[in-house]
Amino acid sequence: MKKLIINADDFGYSRGVNYGIIDSYQKGILTSATFMTNMPGASQAAELAKQNPGLGVGVHLVLTCDRPLLDSHKTLVDVNGDFRKLNFYEGGFTIDYDEVYSEWKVQIERFLSYGLEPTHLDSHHHINSFGSIPEVFLKLAREYSLPVRNNMEIPNDVATTDSFSYLIETSLKDEQSLNELFEKNETVEVMSHPAYLDKKLMATSSFTYPRIDEVEFLTHPSTVQRIHDRSDIKLATFKEL
Repeated sequence: MKKLIINADDFGYSRGVNYGIIDSYQKGILTSATFMTNMPGASQAAELAKQNPGLGVGVHLVLTCDRPLLDSHKTLVDVNGDFRKLNFYEGGFTIDYDEVYSEWKVQIERFLSYGLEPTHLDSHHHINSFGSIPEVFLKLAREYSLPVRNNMEIPNDVATTDSFSYLIETSLKDEQSLNELFEKNETVEVMSHPAYLDKKLMATSSFTYPRIDEVEFLTHPSTVQRIHDRSDIKLATFKEL
């Protein structure tokens, strides 16, 4: 049986994001989410995760959004103590990788402090794939014995899916797309960002309105039926790798 993991990034970002994710799970085909422990909606996301134990929840490691959990960083933050933005990392950059390790370890420990068990690791803005950050990312994956998103070169001793798809509406739009997705793969993760728009999201994210479309797509009867009609594909979480 082929396994399809549909993961929602940004769980914990805000109330609107949290409810978009939960509706996509309860009413649709979403199976998994990754949790931002440094964001204002984190406590609510933890409660929602506990109320929906069938939703696989991993940790969405953050370096490029809002503020860090530690206040001792010198190279990861600007003069106001906020995380540097993604464009800082898109050119040549110099950071203290020990700071990345300590911040991400605290983010994982904060997740554990909610009484939740993580299913896997990934990162906001795919920052885990920049520079030498992959080394830190894989070190933590091994330390916590967790699978990871397949968005970079993954060594054989770390669990991941056979394939990773960035675009949910393209990957799952019809039978042909599903066939192509699994043509050479037994396990696939498809990324999504379902959400309802709220003030926090509108004020701080450049990716807004398409999130509503993703909620609609993930919960639409035709999408749900398309996936459930496939006897060769099982909806799964990273726990099942």
